[in-house]
Amino acid sequence: MSKYNITNLIETEYLSDIDVHFGKFITGLDKNDNPDIFLAAALVSRATGDGDGYLDLNTLARKPILLDVAGEDRFKSPKLPELLKTLRQSRVVGRPGEFRPLILDEKNRLYLYRYWDYENRLSSTIKSRIKEDIQGIDRSILKDSLNRLFPNNGTDEFNWHKVAGVIAACKKFCVITGGPGTGKTFTTANILALLLELSRKDKLSILIAAPTGKAAARISESIKAAKKTLNCSDDIIDAIPSEACTIHRMLKTIPDSPYFFHNAENPLIADIVVVDEVSMVDLALMSKLLSAVKYDARIILIGDRDQLASVEAGFVMADICDRDNAHLFSKYFYKQFENLTQCKMEVSRKQLRDNPGLYDCMVVLKKSYRFTDTSGIGECSRAVNSGKFDETFSILNSNPDQIAWKKISGPKDLSMALPKEVINGYSDYLNCRDPHRALELFNRFRILCAVKFGALGVTEINRFTEDILNRNGLIELDNLSTYPWYRGRPVLITRNDYNLELFNGDIGITMSEPDSKSKDLYVYFSDAAGKPRRFLPHRLPEHETAYAMTVHKSQGSEFSEILLILPNQDYPVLTRELLYTGITRAKNHISIWGREEIIKTTILRKINRNSGLKDALWEQTY
Repeated sequence: MSKYNITNLIETEYLSDIDVHFGKFITGLDKNDNPDIFLAAALVSRATGDGDGYLDLNTLARKPILLDVAGEDRFKSPKLPELLKTLRQSRVVGRPGEFRPLILDEKNRLYLYRYWDYENRLSSTIKSRIKEDIQGIDRSILKDSLNRLFPNNGTDEFNWHKVAGVIAACKKFCVITGGPGTGKTFTTANILALLLELSRKDKLSILIAAPTGKAAARISESIKAAKKTLNCSDDIIDAIPSEACTIHRMLKTIPDSPYFFHNAENPLIADIVVVDEVSMVDLALMSKLLSAVKYDARIILIGDRDQLASVEAGFVMADICDRDNAHLFSKYFYKQFENLTQCKMEVSRKQLRDNPGLYDCMVVLKKSYRFTDTSGIGECSRAVNSGKFDETFSILNSNPDQIAWKKISGPKDLSMALPKEVINGYSDYLNCRDPHRALELFNRFRILCAVKFGALGVTEINRFTEDILNRNGLIELDNLSTYPWYRGRPVLITRNDYNLELFNGDIGITMSEPDSKSKDLYVYFSDAAGKPRRFLPHRLPEHETAYAMTVHKSQGSEFSEILLILPNQDYPVLTRELLYTGITRAKNHISIWGREEIIKTTILRKINRNSGLKDALWEQTY
């Protein structure tokens, strides 16, 4: 491997500054100044930054990295046997289980040590939890609770929520996955009631968490609403916590450190840990979270396996669920469920597994109670999720009630179409003087973008939106001395601040104090109880203007109406998971703006992250 060849990767910015720095650092530790060591270290750093858990050396040897205009590869990868020999002889590369900066396994997967460790710890923790059922359960109480809390309601339709109840009662590890409106949170509230009834007079410590402050607030609201419908005693209802927190807050961050106060040596004081929006949780955080849960405690993971992957490395929810494959239960679990409920599952007994496994610990909820089978949002999201672009366009072209499509191809089209949407979507909150009401009105409508930058990205759409609102007298941008602060500016928090209790994803509105002659501006947020909290602008942690936000940032939120703007050129971030996530953030209506070929490309591209977690959990199943 020539140094000139590597220079091409640096000059074209294929490798970032941090990739180059890491490559030099590892080469220095190796003490042989070997270009292959630099290359491997820099590329595994890049792979991790792109969300992969490891660098696949098999793919590196046969897949072009740098294509020029003529389609020629400007970078010649080293031959695989020679590269593997160099790595195995290096002092900085170890085998799985050894403590070295880089780990090379038998499948030619090259890891940063800490990501191999995260993956290994997480898979080992999950596999140990599914080995045996929870003992000492009073089956008569369980049967009564299941029938009362998960009734069939006089229909012949099979109740998959009851399956979730049995799993949560009998297993230390339970996964509940399904799309929006499938009743995941409602089911969770009933499960908590069931577990409290099973505990009889023993008090259970229950913790509920989510990745972001916004997601935590949403599950808190949902649990509160579900508690009003529970068919159980008041003391059980009162024992179900209504407040959730962020995962980081639950584990207690250690300042200026990637570690938490709660870990394997100092586990959480909890009998049940519930985590919502798990699709947003990355490999590192999930590994640390499960390590901090006592072995005899139950952990319940909730999320949509088909949503976007986490921003950081890993595809944890999809890997745990093995989302591209359908799994039935074991014969043991089927019999257990039948004995407890006197119900028969809608599955073929011939297809059941012979031995218990991870498939006995998860349930997929498919029926949406938010979107009917004929609703535009429901139909379109299902078509996108299945990769059926012809069916998607058929739905878009039929003009269903809940969804609209406009073929926006660039800034010129946008400048003609956006003003009407912006004024209709944001006028009400800007004309409101009450902070609490303004927050409610603002969250009825949102502009979502696929990308941060570019003519149709978040930054430019926010600038354009400000210009539209200013020209129409809804905001005032004339005072350059106070810009970017002005009355009505919406703010999205992008970094957690535990002292202020402001978290990544929280939305605030900039306003003057109601009924005051002062023109001083404050930023108002809603607390967990829905009451406004105010902060001086200069006190806020990192933040950005939020008329438009990325689909990634919208996870854990929902809005009555959404305008989803796709870029006018292809980007790797455009995947069916992104489009599916964007569509399903809307409760009542969504407008999709984008070119047909971009939408088609997006639907056909799936997130494909290198992760050994799926293999570790499911390899022996096939």
